[in-house]
Amino acid sequence: MKPSRLAVDTNVLLDLADEVHDVLDAIDVIDDRLPDAERLVTPSVLDELAYLADSSLTQEVRRSARQAIQLLRNKDRFRPILELPFAPENAEKLAAEFRRRGLLPDEEVNDALILAETVLLDCHILLTSDEHLRSLDHQQLTWLLNQRDLTAPVIATPREIVRKFFR
Repeated sequence: MKPSRLAVDTNVLLDLADEVHDVLDAIDVIDDRLPDAERLVTPSVLDELAYLADSSLTQEVRRSARQAIQLLRNKDRFRPILELPFAPENAEKLAAEFRRRGLLPDEEVNDALILAETVLLDCHILLTSDEHLRSLDHQQLTWLLNQRDLTAPVIATPREIVRKFFR
């Protein structure tokens, strides 16, 4: 049986760098409940972290982004995906479809790409605190993806993971 795959959004890595308790607890729960799960960081998340580390409007976010990048370099908890196992155009087309169908707002290009990469990497869970991703119509997402023989991930916040699965 193939191990579960989990993708993390940029905000989760920023919160991890800032040692936000909900995120630390969620990672512990995931480590305990899904010890063999692959924890992936998609290229869009890596790009967003790099941008924030260099160009964020606040010093705090720049520091958090740099710390998150350092955590990815020093720990084996997450695996950055530097090269996608599919054409990047596939993710771009799927992301555009998410926005075209109104699952995500038009301006949420990066969120749509993160979701598309998560889906195309066959991740079962997307861990995020992003309200646009959390509030999308999961039934419509599932229907759209099923037409393409793809599976919608569970989209959950760190707090939800802790509340639902903490012992």
